[in-house]
Amino acid sequence: MVKMTGKSNTFLDRLVQGRMLARWARAARLAPALEGQELRQLRSDARALKREIDRVLFAAEGKLSMPLGGGDGIERPLGCDWAWRPEVWRGPVFPQGVAAAQSRAMMGREVTLFHDCKVSELTLRQIRNTGVQDLAPFGLRMDVFRFDGSFLSLVLDLPEAGVTGLRRNHLIRLGLEVELEKPLEIFCRLNVKHGPNTDQLVRELPVQTGQNFVEFDLAYTKMNEKRVEKAWVDIIFEGPQMNQIVLRDLTFARHPRAEI
Repeated sequence: MVKMTGKSNTFLDRLVQGRMLARWARAARLAPALEGQELRQLRSDARALKREIDRVLFAAEGKLSMPLGGGDGIERPLGCDWAWRPEVWRGPVFPQGVAAAQSRAMMGREVTLFHDCKVSELTLRQIRNTGVQDLAPFGLRMDVFRFDGSFLSLVLDLPEAGVTGLRRNHLIRLGLEVELEKPLEIFCRLNVKHGPNTDQLVRELPVQTGQNFVEFDLAYTKMNEKRVEKAWVDIIFEGPQMNQIVLRDLTFARHPRAEI
């Protein structure tokens, strides 16, 4: 058991951890012979423990995979008051891969795939980033083979911290490091729901010029600042068939527009 102070484990800590591991090793051996309430209780206990272990592994894997020198590698414009990298690019998620992915398939808790294919020949997989220039520890690879649909997109809901205090003088920057097997157009659409209305801003990611971000200027919306409920982004891929799309990093940053 690791102490929250970050100090080395004491003998007592190691003794407790050893007994806990021995207990679960014994439970694993006995589980096939258990039935009814005993087995349900053991499953409940195991799931509760797994949730906490998964949280530790997510934080540890993400942090230990970050570049040396600290920081999260997110570019923050002057006056930035919120920045975020979704979990798929921060740490290991479940499931790590989806084959023949159906519409509304999720990678982790924050990324959802949408398409209208009759037959899905799409795969999604979280991968490790190993390049010297990579700032995110993980990436997302999408393989598209035959594509008989009319649209393909990934949707990310902005967390509460990115929506709280949102104003019309804000710009939201979406950074996207992408590798393509062959060229295609990528559009990014910001949706802001305020009361019964939803405003949208669409920008094309200029991948052909090497620029890796777009900015959404909320001054071009009719957003009611007092009624903002949620915001989400659609990343739309045009003509994706027979292509491998690797999203090495995806980040958001929010900052106020410079006063003139």
